[in-house]
Amino acid sequence: MQINRRRFGQGLMSVGLAACSRPFPDGQSSNLPAALPDDLRPAANGDYDAWVASFRGRATAQGIFPATLSTAFRGAGFLPGVVTRDRNQTEFQRTLEDYLSIAASDERVAKGRQALARHRSTLNAIEARYGVDAHIITAIWGLESFYGERQGQIPVISATSTLAFEGRRGRYFERELIAALRIVQNGDILASRMTGSWAGAMGHTQCMPTVYQEYAVDFTGNGRRDIWSEDPSDALATTAAYLQRHGWTRGVRWGGEVGSGGPSGTVIQPQPGGPRFDTTSNFRVIKRYNPSDAYAIGVGHLADRIGGAGPLRGSFPPDENGLTKADRITLQKRLTALGYDTQGADGVIGRNTESAIRAYQASRGLPVTGTPSQALLLNLL
Repeated sequence: MQINRRRFGQGLMSVGLAACSRPFPDGQSSNLPAALPDDLRPAANGDYDAWVASFRGRATAQGIFPATLSTAFRGAGFLPGVVTRDRNQTEFQRTLEDYLSIAASDERVAKGRQALARHRSTLNAIEARYGVDAHIITAIWGLESFYGERQGQIPVISATSTLAFEGRRGRYFERELIAALRIVQNGDILASRMTGSWAGAMGHTQCMPTVYQEYAVDFTGNGRRDIWSEDPSDALATTAAYLQRHGWTRGVRWGGEVGSGGPSGTVIQPQPGGPRFDTTSNFRVIKRYNPSDAYAIGVGHLADRIGGAGPLRGSFPPDENGLTKADRITLQKRLTALGYDTQGADGVIGRNTESAIRAYQASRGLPVTGTPSQALLLNLL
């Protein structure tokens, strides 16, 4: 099975709870994070400006105050990079094996165990209130924002208004834009702090604005539902509240690899020839957060690993190029050792590895394809 990497940008996926502003003075971009590429900074677009002018009337008819609109759209603008990313989501395909290599990498597991230990009292309190396993909440946090390190820096008002104007999913994103404006109007966050992913997903666990409106929790009791804070308590509790409301059963596992013990439910095999998984009703609840089988398995497996379990016991078949994961890791290590850095050796063939392969092939007078193969591996050994 090939996995559509709809949100493999912030943490792992970028759609999170629903599917995926930092205003600045007019004509300026000095308040935007320096790390944002140019295509994620407002660009002149007369059609977008006309759309915003017409949207204002629709927004006020739904209870958004003119003052809120003025504040939220001050410095907001059309982001061409958001449209590009929305249209190019299907370009990135991953097998379940690759997906899990990233979702439950050694680094993500180690950081997850540290995060669980650091926030153990909060997570235990959240589990006690909502019934959702602390390991599952930690795993979702890890997949969505790498435990808060990659929450996204794109102004949500600009992102959602760009996608609403662009029209491919215009009605959906106009609803998200209205929800984002309500959040600002309600005082949950200043418009200047409302940032997220290119699709508008926000905070530690990447809530879309409509989901925030319905499920966000003020777990700290400070009067604000702050899913962006350095303190992740509100965000983690919001995720637990969402899962509880969608039918999470206290004390039931998500499932596990077939043969690992535990409750017996629906058996699935997402990748032909790969491991099979025995899934429960809670697996289906995780899919309400993100509808991908791979995502739900990634959450469950990462949660198990954070809790001390080992890697999957079953193996995956060779890929379409005849290479096993061990082969791909060897290829990456050999390329890096020869000076063609693949930026890591995890067995996942991405842009860095493809670039390294092309450079190696060019240096040896080989056809430049960027494609791994058994012949290339033999050439490197």
